[in-house]
This record gives sequence, structure tokens and C-alpha cells, in this order.
Amino acid sequence: MTNSTSINTLIASISKLERNSASLSPDKDNRYDLLEATRHYSDSFLDSLPHQLAYCATDDKGIGIYQASIREEPRPYQELLDLLSKHVDRPGINPASAGFLGYIPGGGLYTSSLGDYLADITNRFAGIFFASPGAVRMETMLLDWMRDLVGYPNDTTGGSLTSGGSIANLVGIVTARDAIGLKARNFERAVVYLTKQAHHCVSKAIRLAGMAECILNYVAMDDHYRMDPEALKNAVRLDRKKNLIPWLVIASAGTTDTGVVDPMEAIGDVCDHESLWLHVDGAYGAFFVLCEEGRKTLRGMDRSHSMVMDPHKTLFLPYGTGAILVKDRKPLYNTHYYRPNYMQDTLNSQEELSPADLSPELTKHFRGLRLWVPLLLHGLAPFRAALEEKLLLARYFHQKMSELSGFELGPYPELSVVTFRYVPEQGDVNTFNKKLIQAVQEDGRVFLSSTMLDDHFTLRIAVVVHRTHLETIDLTIQILQEKVRELERR
Repeated sequence: MTNSTSINTLIASISKLERNSASLSPDKDNRYDLLEATRHYSDSFLDSLPHQLAYCATDDKGIGIYQASIREEPRPYQELLDLLSKHVDRPGINPASAGFLGYIPGGGLYTSSLGDYLADITNRFAGIFFASPGAVRMETMLLDWMRDLVGYPNDTTGGSLTSGGSIANLVGIVTARDAIGLKARNFERAVVYLTKQAHHCVSKAIRLAGMAECILNYVAMDDHYRMDPEALKNAVRLDRKKNLIPWLVIASAGTTDTGVVDPMEAIGDVCDHESLWLHVDGAYGAFFVLCEEGRKTLRGMDRSHSMVMDPHKTLFLPYGTGAILVKDRKPLYNTHYYRPNYMQDTLNSQEELSPADLSPELTKHFRGLRLWVPLLLHGLAPFRAALEEKLLLARYFHQKMSELSGFELGPYPELSVVTFRYVPEQGDVNTFNKKLIQAVQEDGRVFLSSTMLDDHFTLRIAVVVHRTHLETIDLTIQILQEKVRELERR
């Protein structure tokens, strides 16, 4: 076979493969049809939200999605949408519902989906400045805006948009480890100070950072579940006498269980005096700083060395949008940068630091667009109003429930989480409340969750979804009263 024959055969094979793969690039008419079907599905979903359950218990639990196995032949798009509707969007928790009051993230702004759509279509690579300087600068601008909200300095702060609080906390902790100069030989003597209210992802991050041998010193809390600064100071001094190495304090700007805010000003004083790294987990609560009431509660965030805040929580964005800020970007950079040979061309364009050098991710979704679009399209005013509304709705719920016989309320809400339980005249209190939360969830009109506080089975309401308004809170109170009466009749 001659070389020209080989080339002709190769060209014929390439041409055939090109024709067979053409459907991966649909033409304008096909794109229109697909987009119209998608728009119809999303409009139907959103328009029916007021009538959808917040929690739907089904016997099959979405097992029918396995019907759509991967095969060589294509499937009609409408068939896929039908499977999605029946087996994914129906069973389980509906975080888009106004009645979703059980956990912190939820909602999902419609205008964020437009940003995601454009990010997926253009597929800009937001990890390296050389690859997409505009995308990187957009994300830098968003992080600078968050920096100013927290009160970090303009000239030294660095950060990264992450997939959420778990990765953001991991980035903060490994940065603190390296900034302090901890070595593996000292991990067994290194002490982390936190409370039992710290989010579980913090201890997980410590394990992932290779520091499972670290000592976790759980600091005493006040009667509102906030870290006691005096107890922290005493714990640090006692540990130093034991020849241990105090190095990191984890404070919370809004705990998941109870929604309380640790006294960051006083904790900052202790950390400054004892030369400790202060990391604040504000994944849930930090954005409440946008409203006046929140600013009062969140005083002292600027005292921290690193800070987590999640736009997919209290900026109502879709899941997968977190952020880490570090007051001094040098240790953040020193922990995460790398220089592979195949990326040497990128070194010719370094006007901005690349996100890949400030986080564990090289390949990353262009997350900035899903935040940039709604912030600029709506402006800040409706976000401020929505956040203040959530604070007031939590206070309203606390006050109304405190007026009802039999209900025992937790601390007055600092943010938008309220804890409570029902104390029956007879019978085990924990057992009754387990039955109460089950009854509320089976009803499905609203979704509440539970936790354990001081060995008490406790119910909790988290008002975070932007669609949640006064009528939903009134409905929740009504449902709780109904279920209590039904259980007591039994």
C-alpha cells in the first residue's frame, strides 16, 4: 500500500467518523427545539412550585431512573424529561420549594441558571488567567466584593470560588497549617479549638489535610451554644503548660444546628494575644452582613485570618457555589501553586493570580458567571430585603411558637434558624418529637429537620429559601399544631 493510498484511507475514515459524530453539534433548528422543550419543562416546574410538596416520600425512591441506561442509540429528549420529572424531581426533598425549611442551602435563583447556561455554552476555562483573563477577572471582582463585606484589607487578601463550604474550609485549614509551619512530626501535639456546634466538614477537612492525629479541644459554650472566649483562653494556656502546640481556632458565623454566631471580637482578642490562626466558618451566616440587623450580629469577622462564605446558601444560588477568603494571600498561594511543564506558555500572562494557584482545583467550572449575572441584573437591594425578611420570619416564628402551649423554644434567633420541641404532659419527650418530625415530613407541605442538643431530640426550622414568606411560616405553625393534636389523640 502506497503512502497516498494510506492517506486516502485515513481521510475516508475521518470523514465517516465526522458524519457519525455530527449530532454532538446540533444545528440552529435542533438547538431551538431542545431549548424550547427545556424552557417548557422549567417553566412548568417553577409555575407549579406553590402546589408542589416540599418533601415527597415515594415507595420506589426514584429507582425508575435506571430505566434510562446508556446505550448506542439515541433517546428522544422528551423521554429524558419525563424520566427526570418522575424519578428525580418528584421523590425526596424539594429545595426549590418555599416550604423547604429543613436545611441551610436551598432555592436556586432563576437568573443564576442563565449564568450557568452561558458558562456551559462558552465553556471558558476559569482556572488559569492566560486561558480566560476575563473569566478570572470576573471571579476576582466577586471575591473582592466579598472581601469588602467582611472587612479584609484590599492589598493583601486572596481567595477562590469553590464548590461549597466543605472545600472552602479545607482550603482554609491547609493554608493555616502551612502558614503556621506545622510539620507532620508535631501533629500529635497540635491543638485545634472549636465547639460541638462546629460543622462536621471542619473535622473532615482536618482528616483530609492529613492531620487526623491533631487534638480537637472542644471549648465550652454559653447557654446559647456560643463559644466562651474565657474558656478558650484558659484552654489554650492549659495546653501550653502540657507542652502542646495550640495553633488554630474555628469560630462560626452562623452554626447549622442552632444558627448562633460565636463572639468573634472576643475570640479575635484571644487569638491575637496567643498568636493563633482564627478561621471563621461563615458558610451559612456571613452574607447576612448585607442587612443592618445582620451586620450587628456579625461584628468581628474581620478579626479572622481566613473566612468561608457560601453564595449557594444566603445568596440563594444553586448548589455548588462557595468561597474562601484569606487575609494574607501569600500562604494561600504557597500552599496551592504548581508549575507543570505543559503549562509553561501560561507564564507569559500573569497580570492576575490564577485560581488554580489559590485552590486545589486546576479544572474548575466557571462559577463566577452564576453569581455575577444575578448580582448585576437585580442589584443588591432585593438581596438585602430578602435576607432581612428571613431574619424577621425566624423571629416571628419564635414569638408565635412561644405563645403556644406545650412548645419549648430554643434561644432567640440570631440569624434565621430556630430550634424547638414539644413537651407532652406524659410520655417520653424525645419519642414524641421523633414522631412529630416524622408526621410533618410525611405530610410533605413543608419540610423541617431535627438535631440533638444536650441529649434532647430537637426540631429545627431554617428560613433560607428566597421564596419563603409569611404565609409559609403561618402554614408551618398550623401543621405543627395539627400533628401535635393527632399524636396526642393516639
